[in-house]
Amino acid sequence: MQTQPAQAHGDRELLDLNRRFYDSLWSGARLIEPRRFNTWPLVQSLLPRPGRRLEVAPGLRPRLPIEGTQFVDISAPALGKLRERGAQVVFGEVTALPFTEATFDLVCALDIIEHVDDEDGALSELSRVAKPGAAVLISTPLHPEQWTSFDDFVGHKRRYEPERLLTKLAQHHLLLERSAVFGMQPPSSRLVDLGMWWLTHRRERALWWYNKVLMPLGLRFQKELRFVPGMIPTAGVDEVLLVCRRTAPPREESTPTDSPV
Repeated sequence: MQTQPAQAHGDRELLDLNRRFYDSLWSGARLIEPRRFNTWPLVQSLLPRPGRRLEVAPGLRPRLPIEGTQFVDISAPALGKLRERGAQVVFGEVTALPFTEATFDLVCALDIIEHVDDEDGALSELSRVAKPGAAVLISTPLHPEQWTSFDDFVGHKRRYEPERLLTKLAQHHLLLERSAVFGMQPPSSRLVDLGMWWLTHRRERALWWYNKVLMPLGLRFQKELRFVPGMIPTAGVDEVLLVCRRTAPPREESTPTDSPV
């Protein structure tokens, strides 16, 4: 079953939808250590020594090291559990990050930009708080024609056409260095529909199965991330992980003026 993106959602409505879904998810979940994800080798290779790092909206699935990383999220349950582990946390939105310009040497925002109405605001903020030359990690689902009811349910605003995604990154001074296939999307649309039925009609039970059974299985059978320079061939790819660099905006050339005689 496929539906079209819910374009009628406003930014505040999307925020409330995402908060309700993820507050419910994180309230019954346990924090998973970053090193258990297939992103850990990449993260290790990018960690600045010394340097400051930021992860936006990690929930209880942080990919950057918990100690020494600044986390921003809209989910109070997630922030509370991260704080208990000694993380630096602040309540905030990706479109209004509470930091000054060029603060961080590494920025991570996985599965975020597809959730907000103001995509330019989100990308602008991720770029703004990153230092020139900083690595910026972004993941997002691809191909609007692959939209399912699950996208609606989890609060997605869009899926990206690859060329449009590259254009948006460039507009916000984010240069794509390399990319890889990402995510744990079920291979069958029937599995998605079955999961949707359980989430809709047996929500608490479905979230229990997700946290206790499906997530551990997903971690066990993760595939190694295989990066290629630039954008991967995207035919049939559900989600992509992008490693970008924050470039310095071009300087405005001053117009020479005649010297006074």
